Amino acid sequence: MKTPSELSKALKKEAKSQGFTLVGIATIPGSDRIALRTAALQRWLNAGHQGEMKWMAAPRRQKIETLLEDAKSLLSVGLNYYVKENKEAQALSIARYGWGKDYHKVIKQRLKRIGRWLEKERPNTAWKICVDSAPLLEKAWAEEAGLGWIGKNSNLINQHHGSWMVLGHLLSTEPLLPDTPTKPLCGKCQICIDACPTKAISEPFVINSNLCLAYHTIENRSAALPKTITASLGNWIAGCDICQEVCPWNQKELQSSKDPAMQPKDWMLKLTKEQALSWSDNKWNEKLNGSALKRIKPWMWRRNAEAIQSDI
Repeated sequence: MKTPSELSKALKKEAKSQGFTLVGIATIPGSDRIALRTAALQRWLNAGHQGEMKWMAAPRRQKIETLLEDAKSLLSVGLNYYVKENKEAQALSIARYGWGKDYHKVIKQRLKRIGRWLEKERPNTAWKICVDSAPLLEKAWAEEAGLGWIGKNSNLINQHHGSWMVLGHLLSTEPLLPDTPTKPLCGKCQICIDACPTKAISEPFVINSNLCLAYHTIENRSAALPKTITASLGNWIAGCDICQEVCPWNQKELQSSKDPAMQPKDWMLKLTKEQALSWSDNKWNEKLNGSALKRIKPWMWRRNAEAIQSDI
């Protein structure tokens, strides 16, 4: 039988074979850093920065032990979704994470295969999959597992791969060998803070969702967007990547994903305002089938498009 060290090494190798770019392990309940991140979450909630995302206040998010009884370790994985392709100049802008297939399903399927692999190695082990729809401080735990550090724009940044990563976690009752948590490397840089058109990054590491373009284009269920948002919307119809686009760690030559699941749908790079306003609900359901952006209802797409200035 493999030792904890051997099992940890083999587990990470298995995760790499499933197409994950970054892999790391953390022990539960984690270091003092997790306690600090948890306290920061509570301050964020107390300030009302979550907007209408009431699920962010779920008590389980601050108590990882409630997600899996007797959990001892966590495998953290990062899936690169950056591709070198760009949208056409006059097309509307869609956040890159939504260009390919629904990453929730992609990550879950791959982590499930890893969990079954772990079961064969340790038949008595229990495990649980978490993606960002689960009540878990995913970026904090990815940082704890050595995948990267949380930047001032609240995104996880890796020194070699930038921040174009979606995350997943596999909790396990198996004791594993942890990796070293990542040290932050943002330094005095605040380019992301200065670039945000609505000043949603109210202070380093703090995002006020009430001012965030991504929040309003994806989560806001109101019939109309606030005037303060439409004034700064630019041509963003779904999400916003501005704070990532300007980050110096994303300016270097980055690895373009070859993963079939992450390749962009052609129409997303060519979408015009006229199309967004004219497509029926059925047309949207057809176009967005299997996409993480299906969370944005057809009427919301049309609302967002209508708010975009006609000269863009």
